[in-house]
Amino acid sequence: MPNRSMFRASIAVVTFFALLIVAVPTARAHAPSGAIFTTIANGSEVNYNIYAAKQDVYLDGGPGPGAPQAAAGLDNGTYVFQVTDPSGKTLLSTDPANCRRVTVLNGIIAGVVAFNECQHATGLDVDHGATTVQLVPYNDTPNPGGEYKVWVTRVEDYACALDIVDCGRTGNNFHGFIPRHSKTDNFKVRGTPREIDTRFVSRTGGYIDGLRITWTDPLGGTNVKWSYLNTALDINHEAHVEAVEVGTHEIEIGNQPGCTVEIVRVTGVAQSKTGPQTIRVRMSTDSPITTFIDVYCQ
Repeated sequence: MPNRSMFRASIAVVTFFALLIVAVPTARAHAPSGAIFTTIANGSEVNYNIYAAKQDVYLDGGPGPGAPQAAAGLDNGTYVFQVTDPSGKTLLSTDPANCRRVTVLNGIIAGVVAFNECQHATGLDVDHGATTVQLVPYNDTPNPGGEYKVWVTRVEDYACALDIVDCGRTGNNFHGFIPRHSKTDNFKVRGTPREIDTRFVSRTGGYIDGLRITWTDPLGGTNVKWSYLNTALDINHEAHVEAVEVGTHEIEIGNQPGCTVEIVRVTGVAQSKTGPQTIRVRMSTDSPITTFIDVYCQ
C-alpha cells in the first residue's frame, strides 16, 4: 500500500505537468506586433479615416504610416478579421470567419486564404507591396456617427469556430475576438471625426517624426501609431488616432531612440508625472474634434 509521502509526490508531479499544459497556450496568446490600418485599394491613406462608401475601405498591415524603415511589422502567420460597431457589441461582418482570413509574411499582409470562393477582394499597396483586403461584406453601423471598428487576431487566438459567422458575445469575448489579443483600428463612412494626436517636441522646439505611441481603445484592443508629416492629409508631425469612439482611450508614451520623455502636456496642461507614462483620454460627444498630447523630449 503506498504511503502518504508517495501520494504527495504523485500529486506534485501531476500538478506540475498540469500547470505546464495550461501555461503553454497562455504564454503564446498576446497582441500581435506592428500595426493595422485602413486604406483604399492601392494603400493610400484617407483623410481622417473617413470614407465615402463602405466598399472603399481596405485592410492593410505592417509598420504603419510614418513608421521608420526598421520598425517591426505584424508577426508572420494566419489572421482573421471582423468589422463591428465601435462598442464591439454588434458584429457587422456577414460572412463566416473562414472567408475573412489573411496571411502575413515578412511583416506585411501577403494575401487572403482561399476558401469556397468566398475570400475577400484584394488590392496592392503601392508603398511596400503588401496586399490590401476589402472589408465588405459588412452591415451599416448602428453608431449614429457612422463609426466602425476593424479587428485582427491570429487564427489560433480566435475563440469561435471558423465555419460560422458569429458565436456571440460573452464577457471579454467579442464574437471570437479577445481585445488583449487583437489589433484594432477605427474608421468612419461619412461624418465628422474626433481624433487624438500626439506630437514629440525636441529640446530645440522642433517636432520629431518617426516616434511611436501605443493606443489602447476603450475595449482593450491595441494598435501602434507613429508621428509623421503629411500636409495633404492634415497630419502635422503627429501620431494620430482617428475616428475615436466615446469612452476612455489610453496613449502609452515610452522612451525610445530619439526621445527620452520629460514633460507631457495634454491640451496644453502639464501632467503631474514626468517621464514615460500612459495618458488616459476620456472622449465624449462634447469632446473637441482634436485632443493634442505634446511630449517634450531630451
